[in-house]
Amino acid sequence: MKFVQTSRRIWLQHSARLGLAWAALQAWPAQAQKMESGQLMSLAQMLEPITQGGKLLERDVRIIAPILADNGSLVPLGVQVQSPMTAQDHVTHVHLLSQRNPVTRMAVFQLGPWNGRAEVSTRVRLAGSQTVVALARLSSGEFRFGQMDIIVTESACVDAS
Repeated sequence: MKFVQTSRRIWLQHSARLGLAWAALQAWPAQAQKMESGQLMSLAQMLEPITQGGKLLERDVRIIAPILADNGSLVPLGVQVQSPMTAQDHVTHVHLLSQRNPVTRMAVFQLGPWNGRAEVSTRVRLAGSQTVVALARLSSGEFRFGQMDIIVTESACVDAS
């Protein structure tokens, strides 16, 4: 096995390049979320940090997901919100919330009138059987939500990730 020796100058040049790349990555905004350690949360505990006392109605939000998921690592999930999606009346955000995952807010989608329809679809990880909530924020500041119980036979997020 042959080892390549680099001079101090070359090593410093490479380090400087990596340092600039690291600084660029550090400038990218990132937000950490509080981990709840898989405790079972109530609906109010999940919604209050987002709605902060805003008007909240349980209507016009439909979750499309399997009732029974064999594997919690890849659960397909879709959300449809009834909205005209006009400039005056549209959905601005869709939050996917987990009752039992280490991180409650699984995903946030930003929408606008340019979307045409208020629909999103993704795959999520679920730490066991639980209630999944889809929360839609409207341009009027009102919130609407829908919820669905999903039974998971093999949990994901076992290592609290």
